[in-house]
Amino acid sequence: MAEALISVIPEMKRKTVEAFVQKAVELDHDLVEKKTAPVSLVTIGRAENGSGVVTAKESIEEMPKKRLAKGDSICMDFGDHQVGYVTLKLHSAGSPQDAPAFLRLKFAEIPNEILDDSSTYEGWISKGWIQEEFVHIDVLPCELKLPRRYAFRYLEVLALDTSQKFQVVVEGAELTAVSAVSMDAVKPVEGLPEDLQKIDRASLKTLQDCMQHVFEDGPKRDRRLWIGDLRLQAKANYATFGNYDLVKRCMYLFAGLTRDDGKIGACLFTEPVMQVDDTFLWDYSLFFVSILYDYYQETKDLDLVKELWPAACRQIELALEDMKDGVPDTEKNPMLAFIDWKDGIDRQAPAQGVWIYCLRQGKVLAGLAEDTKAEARIGKLLEEALENAVKYFWDEGQGFFVSGPARQVSWSTQAWMVLADVFEKEKSRELMLHLLEENPEMGVATPYAYHHVIEALLHVGEKEKALELMRTYWGGMIELGADTFWEAFDPKDPNASPYGNTQVNSFCHAWSCTPAWLLREYF
Repeated sequence: MAEALISVIPEMKRKTVEAFVQKAVELDHDLVEKKTAPVSLVTIGRAENGSGVVTAKESIEEMPKKRLAKGDSICMDFGDHQVGYVTLKLHSAGSPQDAPAFLRLKFAEIPNEILDDSSTYEGWISKGWIQEEFVHIDVLPCELKLPRRYAFRYLEVLALDTSQKFQVVVEGAELTAVSAVSMDAVKPVEGLPEDLQKIDRASLKTLQDCMQHVFEDGPKRDRRLWIGDLRLQAKANYATFGNYDLVKRCMYLFAGLTRDDGKIGACLFTEPVMQVDDTFLWDYSLFFVSILYDYYQETKDLDLVKELWPAACRQIELALEDMKDGVPDTEKNPMLAFIDWKDGIDRQAPAQGVWIYCLRQGKVLAGLAEDTKAEARIGKLLEEALENAVKYFWDEGQGFFVSGPARQVSWSTQAWMVLADVFEKEKSRELMLHLLEENPEMGVATPYAYHHVIEALLHVGEKEKALELMRTYWGGMIELGADTFWEAFDPKDPNASPYGNTQVNSFCHAWSCTPAWLLREYF
């Protein structure tokens, strides 16, 4: 291995790490609270395609008139996606209450979740993420304050049992919605067609509901600070809410809560204690460089660059440990990088694109930090990486970059090689047009990966093509009734899930918020 970058930067002392965490603590904030109530009662049924849809509405003023005996239910619609804490005012009707009221409360981000049967769930991540509560109420009337925070639009109250003598009445419901930001802080984008305004509004709501004490990936699931989401959230935030302290707080947390080997983990926990998760993703650790670069471009905060550059520089050095012959070693670890949730995707070539992308930004940061040795060293690594991208991955005959032993052609590989500027702009433009024309089978599964395809098109000046894809993809979610944008979406199979079951899918997910940035930046 070539000369280690660690030799050109001072080793970060424990007291420095502790100082980063302390600064993050000091940047914490009170959340903006907003009281809201349901706007109507709804009935949810199945559409012809099997998806859940609202089939009927009723005035919310009818709710206190409903008497829920065993098997009866009501479903409230809060009018839009919400994140917060719910209080229900419950009463009894009929004869005196002679048994506990046994209720099931089901919270749903989309109508489908109301119809889902949690007992059938067989996905590979915890069933505990399904937002469903079973409660016994010994004495009515009562005010039921639910201690958990929920992400939802619809709330169903089902009486599993009462007795033959009394019924349950839901007299009222109130939500204390919480976020780090208020929608009042955002200036609307003027002059956009109605469909793009809807996309922008759902993007903003997605971002708002994911901005809590940290930038969460999803307020339903996982409620964690993931660095891949943070990079995209931060860029969208700069163009909209402008909450710089929250970005800064998250950077301090990642710099201060590294693994024992100095690598920045893919995500962090903030409760019950602040700690790094044991999940490591090679591309995500490198994105700390990118987040710091973007923050400087937005704020020109040179002091923060100098303060956090050692942590960023160390990620470049440590990334070399997972490379072989100048490219990411995905033979040893096929899941070394994330790239996308797409089944069967080979991650080696797109990871090389990420490497080049972050090296370019790291070289700029090294110059800003006046770290001349690191700047020169990164410049050399960049030259080698660009040569290796063409040497190992470019297939002149196909006109595509290929990845892995099977020489796979994927959308993500082309997008990242274009964003990395492996070729000059005109050749990159031809590559992206070739991609759209040939439409290789290995597409994308998430808005995260789709964002990079669209950004690559914008990077080479193909604004109309980018807009067309945005309308197809994010607009496709809008057509299915989305208030916020989803973690995963396949227009050909809206019920697809990376986890084997959509019941644990997140339908308000941070990496889906980027149209709000793209529309403001490019249109």
